[in-house]
Amino acid sequence: ELFLTLGLVSLVENLLVVAAILKNRNLHSPTYYFICCLAISDMLVSVSNLVEMLFMLLMEHGVLVVCTSIVHHMDNVINMLICSSVMSSLSFLGVIAVDRYITIFYALRYHSIMTLQRAAVTMASVWLASTISSTVFITYYRNKAILLCLIGFFLFMLVLMLVLYIHMFALARHHLRSISSQHKQPTVYRSSSLKGAVTLTILLGVFFICWGPFFFHLILIVTCPTNPFCTCFFSYFNLFLILIICNSVIDPLIYAFQSQELRRTLWEVVLC
Repeated sequence: ELFLTLGLVSLVENLLVVAAILKNRNLHSPTYYFICCLAISDMLVSVSNLVEMLFMLLMEHGVLVVCTSIVHHMDNVINMLICSSVMSSLSFLGVIAVDRYITIFYALRYHSIMTLQRAAVTMASVWLASTISSTVFITYYRNKAILLCLIGFFLFMLVLMLVLYIHMFALARHHLRSISSQHKQPTVYRSSSLKGAVTLTILLGVFFICWGPFFFHLILIVTCPTNPFCTCFFSYFNLFLILIICNSVIDPLIYAFQSQELRRTLWEVVLC
């Protein structure tokens, strides 16, 4: 029930984001296209989990009777869809971080650096790489080297986001300090710095809390698969999947709904 509820909430939420971005021409820019791709990835995470849950429930209650070979093929297809959507979701989180970094540090050259053509190539590359890598991961999932590659990819994204967002926060803090010293308003500087620190903590904290346990699970599979502690940790796998779906629910709140233009368009979409 929890899987289905979270999946449906995430599906509706991300569908609204995609509809709002497609509807409003003012949002037809690389930044919002990346947010749109993140919403589609999160939507696919939810849909694939919903489909898997529905098939399991139907088979458990005897409503759907399918032979073992077909179940095996269906399982592989759903797992590939889940893995591909997870990979693309992680990738677009990194792409959005890079896009924001360019927006801040290369503001005057942003439109020449991040053209629509380059944005399209980036999006196509992420989807293609996610599809190919998920096929390899599902085919050779028992191979420890494959699991290490997946763990390495997560650590790379974590470090990338940490470095870029902390650097952006440091620059914003420096600008606030210089402005407050010129106008002699230390209270404004402190409150703005605190707000920036809270935003940064939420952004990176949500990413680590939602994705960290799943990848720690993979690390334990590689390092100590028979250890009693690891075996106990493995029993919470469904909880780790729930956290990933929760991330699909939270992502629009962090990346999409902060835009006033997008919120206005969302109301127009909801109210037809």
